Formats: sequence, C-alpha cells, structure tokens
Amino acid sequence: MKILVVEDESKVGAFIKRGLEEHHHQVDVHTDGLQGQQAALEQDYDLIILDIMLPGINGLTICKHLRMRDVTAPVLMLTALSATHDIVDGLNAGADDYLAKPFHFSELVARVNALSRRKNNFKQEKEILTLADLRLDTTSKTASREGQEITLTAKEYALLELLLKNTGKVLSRALIAEAVWGLEFDTGTNTIDVYVNYLRNKIEKGFSGEKLIHTVVGMGYVMKVKSTWQP
Repeated sequence: MKILVVEDESKVGAFIKRGLEEHHHQVDVHTDGLQGQQAALEQDYDLIILDIMLPGINGLTICKHLRMRDVTAPVLMLTALSATHDIVDGLNAGADDYLAKPFHFSELVARVNALSRRKNNFKQEKEILTLADLRLDTTSKTASREGQEITLTAKEYALLELLLKNTGKVLSRALIAEAVWGLEFDTGTNTIDVYVNYLRNKIEKGFSGEKLIHTVVGMGYVMKVKSTWQP
C-alpha cells in the first residue's frame, strides 16, 4: 500500500516508515499538519496514519477536512491521547481506527492489514453502470458522459440508476413512481414525465452520442442503445 504518515516526532516517523517499508509498503512522512493535509489532498494514498497533536493544524481537523473533501482513504489515529473521549473524538472526526502511544509495532501492522482488507472489500463492492459512453458510479453517486461529469439531483440520480439497472426493459410509470418516490402512481400527475425530461436534458442534450432514454407509447420508458435493442 501507499501510506501517508503525519507525525511530528521525527524519530517515531522514521521508525514507522522503516518498519512498514520492511513489510513492502511505500511510505511518505510529514512532520507538519498543513503539509500532511496537502499531501493527502494531492495524492492518492491507500492509508493515512495521523497524529493528533501536530504543528500547523491538528489531526482531528485534518481528518474532518479530508472527509469533507471526499478523501475516502482509511485513517488510523496514532496518538498519545488515549482517554475514552479522545478516542470518541477521533472516530467522530472520520477516523477508521485509533491506536494509542506507546504501541507495539506488531499491533500497528495488524491494524494496517485490517484496514487494507476493509478497503479492498469496499473496492470489490463498487459498481459502475454503463450504457454506450454514459457511466454511473453507484459508490460516489456520480454520472458522466463523454468524460464530462453530470450533476444530478437525488431523484434524478435514483431515476437514472433504476433505468440503467434495467437497461432494455420497459418500465411503467407506476413502477418508476414506486421505486423512486415510494408512492402509488397518480394518473393525474405528470411528475414522472417531467423528471424523465430533466434527465434527458442532462444526459443527452449537448452530447454527440445517440439518445438513450426512449418513450414506449402507452407503456412507459426504456433505456437502451437504439441500434442494438429489440422490443
């Protein structure tokens, strides 16, 4: 794994770096909180080990800021602050684990390995739904087409996910209403049609690719690549 260690005690940082490199990890060490935070934002680390009491900015603030910026790498707090409320504060700030100093290096390695397994299991669960050049990442809840990110509201996302998971299937308005809104379909409202139109404008308008959402008169909507779909 590629690991970032933010530790203001240079001897401790060097000790951790040497030990983890012996276990075949790549390790960067920063002794200043601001520099460590910048490194975490600019590079893609598999694990971040954070001290709490740091110059520049403390580890709790760093962890909160990383989570606000959607940095999902596991964070292990490694600190001399070992009271229960300190551990609670660390976990509430977004940390995944907490190890108090002084520590046995074997326990640090075991926790690093456990966080690695957890991260790998999470990666395996990640699902990307695609149709032609349209992509929907169900983990980050983001959509893109032709490499361009598309901003969706919560209902637009839910509607697009439903359509993509049922590519080639005609979905009735009643089914869409129940799946996306959790409501019985009201024949007197055009909400479904309005949201389908919103979605069409976002994923089709301005793109060179073909239309993907199609109306089946009297039946509902289907998401498909027209050239390959058979009714």
